[in-house]
Formats: sequence, structure tokens, C-alpha cells
Amino acid sequence: MSSPSKRREMDVMKLMMSDYIVDTPNDRLNEFNVEFHGPKESVYEGGVWKVRVELPDAYPYKSPSIGFVNKIFHPNVDELSGSVCLDVINQSWSPMFDLLNIFEVFLPQLLLYPNPSDPLNGDAASLMMKDKKEYEEKVKEYCERYAKNNGKSTVEDESGEEDISDGNYSSSDDEIPGRAEL
Repeated sequence: MSSPSKRREMDVMKLMMSDYIVDTPNDRLNEFNVEFHGPKESVYEGGVWKVRVELPDAYPYKSPSIGFVNKIFHPNVDELSGSVCLDVINQSWSPMFDLLNIFEVFLPQLLLYPNPSDPLNGDAASLMMKDKKEYEEKVKEYCERYAKNNGKSTVEDESGEEDISDGNYSSSDDEIPGRAEL
């Protein structure tokens, strides 16, 4: 049986070698972000989220902490913190699961089959139960506003500041600040 630290390294490496973009700030393998795309043929299709992953020292025997960094409108995701309410992660986690399971099975299933009877976002749950069409429109609105990776949408960064730039800028060597004219 391998140690938890070796398993952690192996699982993170498997995730990095897959189709997921993994950002490891400070080169730490116990805290990182993963780029997650909404499932095809769902109201979340086209959305791109940064998902924060924190692995406890006892991983894989203890479940990871998973949270959306950019906003998502979903009954089982807290709108402010991004925390995810998912039984398989929070209550029935098993060392047989790995990080790929989370991104290839658990999160897509969560987005495809929300559970409004066990909400973290009461507004999303209520709207989903009362008016599914309006709920889907709000999901699409959030995807456009917070989860598009095209550089032209308004996206909140981790500091809470909004970036409203259109991604277009121009520059020339003549305009570099601090450059001395010789």
C-alpha cells in the first residue's frame, strides 16, 4: 500500500497528464486550481470554471475540498464561497476514488442533475423548482458573465475586482514606460 503523499502526487500527476489545465500556485500539490468545462448538451455547456482543490494530509483517506472560484448558478453550489454540496465528496468518499473521478464524473453529474431538495443556493433551488425555463436562462446568464474564457466578458478575479477590459491593447517599443531615450 502506498503512502498518502505518494498517492496524492500520483493523482495530481494523472490529472495534469489528462486534458485538464492544472495551475499549482507555489508548486504545492495539496492546493491547486483546475480548469473545468461545463458538460456538453447542458445549460452549462460553453462555461469554463476555475475549480479550487485542496487535498488534506490524509488524502485519499479523507476527501478533498472542492470549490468553484468563479461564480456559478446552481442549487448545490454556494454562490459566495463556491463550496460544493455533493454527497460522494462530502459524505461517502472512498480511497478508491481519485481526482479524475471528480472532474470526469462527479462534477459533470452535479451540473447535469442538480438536487434542489438539498441546496446550498436557496435562490437557485427555488427558481429551479418554480420555473425551470427561467432557472436555465439565469444559468446561461451566469455562464456568459462569469464563465466565458474569451477575454471579453466581465469576470471577477480572486480579489473580487472586476476586469472589464476587452482583452485588446496595443503597444510599441517607443511607448515603454521608463525607457530612456538615447
